[in-house]
Amino acid sequence: MCRKMPVKPASGIPLGIPLEMLMAMTRYPKQGKGSRWTELGLKAIPPSWKGDYVADGEGLTGEVRVASDGRVSISFKYGYKWRGAGVKHYCGTWPDVTLAGVRAERDRARALVKTGVSPGDAKRAAKIEAQATVEATIAEAARQQAEDLPLRSMFEAWLRDGVKRADNNAELQRSFEKDVLPLIGDKPVRRVDEGDIRAVLRAVIGRGTYRMASRVYADMVQLFAWAEARKPWRALMVEGNPTKLVELTKLLPHGCDPDAERDRVLSADELRELRAKLAAMEAAYAAAPAGAKYDVDRPVKKETQLALWICLGTLCRIGELLKARWEHVNLTAGEWFVPAENTKTGVNWKVYLSPFARRQFTALHELTGDTAFCFPARAARGNAPTDHVCVKSVSKQIGDRQMQFKNRAGPLKNRKHDNSLTLSGGRAGAWTPHDLRRTGATMMQQLGVSLDLIDRCQNHVMAGSRVRRAYLHHDYAAEKREAWAKLGERIEVLLAD
Repeated sequence: MCRKMPVKPASGIPLGIPLEMLMAMTRYPKQGKGSRWTELGLKAIPPSWKGDYVADGEGLTGEVRVASDGRVSISFKYGYKWRGAGVKHYCGTWPDVTLAGVRAERDRARALVKTGVSPGDAKRAAKIEAQATVEATIAEAARQQAEDLPLRSMFEAWLRDGVKRADNNAELQRSFEKDVLPLIGDKPVRRVDEGDIRAVLRAVIGRGTYRMASRVYADMVQLFAWAEARKPWRALMVEGNPTKLVELTKLLPHGCDPDAERDRVLSADELRELRAKLAAMEAAYAAAPAGAKYDVDRPVKKETQLALWICLGTLCRIGELLKARWEHVNLTAGEWFVPAENTKTGVNWKVYLSPFARRQFTALHELTGDTAFCFPARAARGNAPTDHVCVKSVSKQIGDRQMQFKNRAGPLKNRKHDNSLTLSGGRAGAWTPHDLRRTGATMMQQLGVSLDLIDRCQNHVMAGSRVRRAYLHHDYAAEKREAWAKLGERIEVLLAD
């Protein structure tokens, strides 16, 4: 098959090996020295040649290796002189690399040597260039990714670092998730323009929710103003801040002022009408036969009805009421304590319950007194409620029953869709639970209660210098108790007519 012949050290024979060992280790094709190996010849090499070298001529020598399973492979190297020293250049391992491939690598290295270039240096330079290419590709991808950051990412960064509202940004996030992000949330910031801002606002205005459009617009203005001053967002707004090019008033119906203060006050007749409508719903449902309950509209939840009358009788905000816990309600003393974290003003507030308001809380206690919350959230089956209802739940229930003032294509899932709570034929417009707070305050004013005391009963931030607020600490408990009692008496008389 081949001949094992003694040789003199020559280019291609591994350097640093004693001549005697080389003579015993170097093997040639069976045609003898000077002939070249073939693929078939290499395949015929037995495992017993492990550690021997095969010479292929022109400086190319391979070391025979044997794997644990007996498979033979040959690691080929090209030997050459470089600056007076012997150097070996790896050309590949057969059979992973064909014999033709090994020789091609040897020829490439030999050509480099002839031009005065070290194959080793050329190989290292190629690796450096390849790594540089990879790094450049990664950097370019990162640059493109940074340039294509979507509006959603900017909004999330703003929520995390740029805005902190009393509700922990819950309402802000809800409004963006509903009205902004579905339309332009995935669009790169650099491509968001004034047309996109207008599209968002027109969608909100199209529902007839003008105040919401004003709030969404204000929030987007705040978001872009924050981003405009910070990296990486300011670099992405290549065309400037798009909200600066949008005027909300030009998108709203003529004469519409979404920021105008609501001034809806329910009249005495409307309060009586509300009482009558709530009672009629209860009566109709109670009178329906057991098998026909689904044919009759369900009445407004009893808890919701009581919440409305409590708002009227205490001047509280609906959100403050729906967060109330029974541990803060003393029915015996007729007091309701509202902790600072539940109030809009961030200060503790005590309500002195009139007999009218106390009766509403007593009726509510019969319904939910076995829970921690006055208005507990719906619990999973078999579990006690661990939180209060959504602070918007009562407003939604009332709004869903005044559909003539809304621009909805149809009923929302699991929501009412009628005009059963429209008052005075709709001539005075829609009403909200918050309007009852205003109505109660107006009734107090009609009873001769001072404006300053009404403000205290509503837990408003009191006017005056900081010095006055720091030094004057009379709590007006007696005066407020009397004012609430007068209001309760007035409501009792009004509803008794």
